[in-house]
Amino acid sequence: MGHHGQAGLRPVTHRSVLAIAAPMTLAHLTTPLLGLVATTVVGRLGDAAALGGVALGAVVFDFLFWGFGFLRMGTVGLVAQALGRRDGIEQKAVLARAVLLAVACGLVLVLLQKPIGYLALKMAGASPAVDTALATYYGVRIWAAPMSLANYALLGWLTGLGRTGHALVLQAGINGLNIVLCALLVLWFDEGVAGAAEAAVWAEGVGMLAGLLLCARLIGFRFEVPRSVVLERARMMEMMALNRDILIRSAALLGGLAFFAAQGARMGDTTLAANALLNTMSMLTVYFLDGFATAAEQLCGAAAGARDRTTFSAALRLVFLWGYGFALAAAGLLFGSGPWVLQLMSTNAEVVAEAIAYLPFAALVPLAGVAAYAYDGIYVGAMWSRDMRNLMLASLAVYLLAWFVLRPFGNAGLWMALLVFLMARGGFQALRLPALVRRTFPA
Repeated sequence: MGHHGQAGLRPVTHRSVLAIAAPMTLAHLTTPLLGLVATTVVGRLGDAAALGGVALGAVVFDFLFWGFGFLRMGTVGLVAQALGRRDGIEQKAVLARAVLLAVACGLVLVLLQKPIGYLALKMAGASPAVDTALATYYGVRIWAAPMSLANYALLGWLTGLGRTGHALVLQAGINGLNIVLCALLVLWFDEGVAGAAEAAVWAEGVGMLAGLLLCARLIGFRFEVPRSVVLERARMMEMMALNRDILIRSAALLGGLAFFAAQGARMGDTTLAANALLNTMSMLTVYFLDGFATAAEQLCGAAAGARDRTTFSAALRLVFLWGYGFALAAAGLLFGSGPWVLQLMSTNAEVVAEAIAYLPFAALVPLAGVAAYAYDGIYVGAMWSRDMRNLMLASLAVYLLAWFVLRPFGNAGLWMALLVFLMARGGFQALRLPALVRRTFPA
């Protein structure tokens, strides 16, 4: 197979990058919207403790399920590679393996619900009334775990095949149903906090059934893969290794962000609140960058599976072109409209003034992070997960060192260290890329 796409891969165009990035961005954006609606609906009850409990509960599950993001990312890479190799059997086998692993992980969470719930309550450190509300929410919603994680696998599979329109419909459908049920159960049936959690369980369950049906339709309702192939040891180990690397990388990333929050908290309530507002703003831009990372996962994964270097390079180039174009626009927007948005977000003049002072740093986040996100997508798609993991750990070390050196500059130093962290991730991956490309696409 040559380098000129004889594998029958479609050439990568601006349109093919956006056809993946746009639906995925919209799908990502429906998730914070869901949290917002749940909080608003429960907020209508006028009970502050209930509101706090649901808000904390949403954070607990975001955190818990976020750790299992590898179920989506890893599946995208494995399926895109099978697609590139034109291996129809393996595409179906990946679906079965991913759903089995996801449901198994979910069942483990259900079995460990007591210790996890105990830890969540201890870490929340809230008032007794909020604790009661949180415990109620958690006790109901934990039962959605197997379905929620299965949906990660299904979304990853659809994305890996380049069916991001289907993935968007599924994700938006789950979140939309959740929103409707939440309003019904809480406000109409007066089920309070438990109602908000029940809505999530029903929505994830219906979503899983719809997702399985959708995937079954795409393979013509004919699975026809022997169990020995699905459970083939080498393939299972490959999937486990990939998922382990993505998990370690995600944990290191989360550790870095948690460290940022903890250091901000030590600088007092005003700084903590200001940083939280700035983070919320810059995180929105990350959802868009994530869309381009997903495009890189699918396009580069298929090209790597087909051993098609030309298509791989074209995908890489276009993902970066769009990513940087978007990051520039986002940075300009944050910088220009930031002060106005911050005044909308908080009525506390002191917090707003503090946030505006550090706004230039937050505005640079999309520019500093765009390469890191794009390369994460490229590395996952090409299954270079071990290198991604090691480079992330190296970047974390650079970040902590930068923070230590910049400590005299207070909050400005903390923000500079965060920007260094983002740039180190992209920089290390850029340096490692040529060697990996040579290894994957031997001339």
